[in-house]
Amino acid sequence: MTRRGLHLAAALALAAVAAPAAASAPSGSLVRQGKGLYGQYCVSCHGANGSGVSSPRATGGSSLRVQQVQPAQAPSLRGVGALSADFYLRTGYMPLPRLGIQPRRARVLLGERQIRALVAYVASLGKGPPIPRPDPAKGNLSQGLHLFTEHCAGCHQVVAEGGLVTGAVPPALEDDSPVQVAQAVRIGPYVMPTFSKKAISDAQLNSIIAYVDYAKHPDDRGGWALGHVGPIPEGLVTWFIAATALVLLCVIIGKRLSSE
Repeated sequence: MTRRGLHLAAALALAAVAAPAAASAPSGSLVRQGKGLYGQYCVSCHGANGSGVSSPRATGGSSLRVQQVQPAQAPSLRGVGALSADFYLRTGYMPLPRLGIQPRRARVLLGERQIRALVAYVASLGKGPPIPRPDPAKGNLSQGLHLFTEHCAGCHQVVAEGGLVTGAVPPALEDDSPVQVAQAVRIGPYVMPTFSKKAISDAQLNSIIAYVDYAKHPDDRGGWALGHVGPIPEGLVTWFIAATALVLLCVIIGKRLSSE
């Protein structure tokens, strides 16, 4: 092969290596569009360039002098990566109506391209984790039940129907996609703890997601599931129905005996 041929082959090899990276990296126009959307929807809380905001908020007391001033904070977005931005935008958690309230699943305000643009801009603010790509088909359902019971059921209930904890309402997971479940585990939104890959590996996370998917449409062999609120309340309802039927039976027998 001639020297020119060698140079051409080397150039083609470099182009082949660089092509996937270029394809995966967001375009400059997408980032610029995201910056404009950030200024429209996010800058008032998260500050310029994702620096975060801490503003005073008065609480308690009957006058301004005795009120205690506590910070109402919006965290910095530098280094959160595409993972956090994608989760909060696609669930409707953000933008928040006001600081200090729990993010709740709501109608998504932005279109697909707008979300991708904002995610690209936030990811450009600093090196951070990418959007995860879980594969629940590789998970183990029984292991997922065990892991979910150990790490998640204390707040979300064992059937992932949501619950109640001090200062927050853990949501039901029926509307969460596998990617969103994986994102929430790694982020720890609001009061939820963050689970690193050391605490819950990617393989274990696949099993948890497989169980969450199963819990959306479980095999209710017992019949009436009562919203999957758990065996204790379901048993109590059964007991109340049985007790009512027993009382009615006693009343009917008593009336017959008194009429004889």
